[in-house]
Amino acid sequence: MEIMEDLKKRIEYFKQKFNNTSDFASREISTKNGTKIAIIYIENIIDKALLSGSVILTLQNIEVSQKQNIYDLAKSQIIAYTKVSEPADEETMLENILNGFCAILFENTEKVLVVECAKWIIRTPAEPPLSAVVEGPREGFVEDFITNITLIRKRLKSKNLKVDQMQIGKESSTQIRILYLKDVADPKIVEKIKHKLNEINIDGIVDSHYITEFLNTSKHSVFKQVGTTEKPDIAAAKIMEGRVVIIVDGSPIVLTLPYILLEDLQSSNDYYTTPARATFLRILRLSAAIVGILLPGLYIALLTHHIKVIPVKLLITISNSIQGIPLPPLLEILFIIFLFEILYEASLRMPRYMGLALSVVGALILGDTAVQAGLVSPPAVLIVAITGVMSYTLPEQSTQISFLRLIFTIIGGFMGIFGIIIGVLFLIGYLVNMDSYGSPYLAPFAPYIKSDLKDGMRRRGYPQMTTRPESIPNINHRRQKSERNND
Repeated sequence: MEIMEDLKKRIEYFKQKFNNTSDFASREISTKNGTKIAIIYIENIIDKALLSGSVILTLQNIEVSQKQNIYDLAKSQIIAYTKVSEPADEETMLENILNGFCAILFENTEKVLVVECAKWIIRTPAEPPLSAVVEGPREGFVEDFITNITLIRKRLKSKNLKVDQMQIGKESSTQIRILYLKDVADPKIVEKIKHKLNEINIDGIVDSHYITEFLNTSKHSVFKQVGTTEKPDIAAAKIMEGRVVIIVDGSPIVLTLPYILLEDLQSSNDYYTTPARATFLRILRLSAAIVGILLPGLYIALLTHHIKVIPVKLLITISNSIQGIPLPPLLEILFIIFLFEILYEASLRMPRYMGLALSVVGALILGDTAVQAGLVSPPAVLIVAITGVMSYTLPEQSTQISFLRLIFTIIGGFMGIFGIIIGVLFLIGYLVNMDSYGSPYLAPFAPYIKSDLKDGMRRRGYPQMTTRPESIPNINHRRQKSERNND
């Protein structure tokens, strides 16, 4: 009876450690010959069927002789059903319980076993909404990091695929996994990324985007510096190029490093279609992005500072359209951009079907009403609408394109075409000087890397891709054998 009281005291002690939370649970059982055992766990994250069938039932059926140790006997029998380990210290034990383990306490010994009994809600892998493909794999990452690692290992059955583990967040204790090919990835880059992650000191990580700002090499840049993907095939391909993949538990967005701007001009569809079609689509995406950034600024610059450059017939058409508009061209464009941004934000936060209706009503009815009321002109509405659509030809860069569109619109209104030219040169110079873990941001164009152009704006066939990108630091440049040099 005294020993059982000691177990009860230990249960109460651990209950206090969890601040008397209501979902802290404990079970007290006995083996066949009366040895007392206590089991503690967090009720809401435990698979109760596994706990009852594989743990409790097994322990109750144990018969301990005088020469046997209850601790070793229990460990040897439970391990046949699930994962069993001995925590190094009390803090590790508490972390295991919070990760879905149950702890087994024995009488006459301070030793503890932790048994994996977790039951998390896991979404079935499905095609990501922003990475749909006509042909190719339709699996997408989910919020469970174990499932995500499985999806990558399904495609990379290599003994050189290394998975390093890490835990970040004082309160969340979020599991982080770092994946790379040991015989391909540059060890210096891997260590630099790990060092950046180890320096993170934050109370909680609930999504992979929480750590992207810690991984940025340019702290105050508005440009994207960490690659993201929701597709296992893309992640596997990037690993084979020498990149490092970071998986955060609870997030379907996987991070990739190093990152270069060219990655977002490429699409997974490019690799499941003909090289000629892929090349055409990449040129189309780049052209759409450039037009989406510069068109509103050029329109305002021409109307405000360079009206003589506009052809006469086009000038007459525009003049008839803007006649009677109370706002100057710059304020008119800014007003329409502001209106479209509000409609976009509202459509995201409304219920799905209401959001779709709001987008249609806002774009058609409100736009048409504003034109009929004489507040804005049809050319201005058309230009903002076109550039808004074009920004989503590169969905991963839509935020940056929208920001640059606003900046160049203001520059065009105050400084004209010469201001826009200066702005473009400044932007290119700024991007040229950016670097992501040894990879130049505008590679392979600046600096010019001839061998990497085979998968640049023009995509060549797989037989010609005999080497890994030089833009990405790696220690194994050759990716396939070839009878002749096709670089």
